[in-house]
Amino acid sequence: MTAFLEQTDVEAEYLLDRGKPVPSKNHSRLESRLSFLMTRDYENTYDTFVELSLELSTGKATPDLCLFKPEPSDWLEDEIRVKNTPLGVIEIVSPKQSTQDLVDKLDTYFGAGVQSCWIVIPTFKMINIFHAKHEYKTYMTGELFDEKLGIRLNLEEVFK
Repeated sequence: MTAFLEQTDVEAEYLLDRGKPVPSKNHSRLESRLSFLMTRDYENTYDTFVELSLELSTGKATPDLCLFKPEPSDWLEDEIRVKNTPLGVIEIVSPKQSTQDLVDKLDTYFGAGVQSCWIVIPTFKMINIFHAKHEYKTYMTGELFDEKLGIRLNLEEVFK
């Protein structure tokens, strides 16, 4: 019983802190893989951040990944909550999370000026790319192409 309470406490704390459920092994794998692929292929185009806390004009959010224009690092100054709007965000559905939870975040992202929002559904090896709340494309095989960000990814590499 103690282990269950500890697990529940950890999940509740994570949910309160980040506004989303605790990620799973597959969630973590995809977050790492997407971060690697973005850095490998688009390092000169985007700075890729994982689990960065944002304080946007439309609310607080902590996307799984977010993409910004590259800028020099300042290791003497740091930010706990970044107020700049990313160009793109990537959200990965956790096992205990509904896709509706992530669709609801689209207003926060697009209202703040985010150009592209991806919702990744690991169970179905699916990525939905939104450029507005009701404007999206679904990718399950072949090459994903985000025309707003100019990003191309082979889905076999993402979901291997």
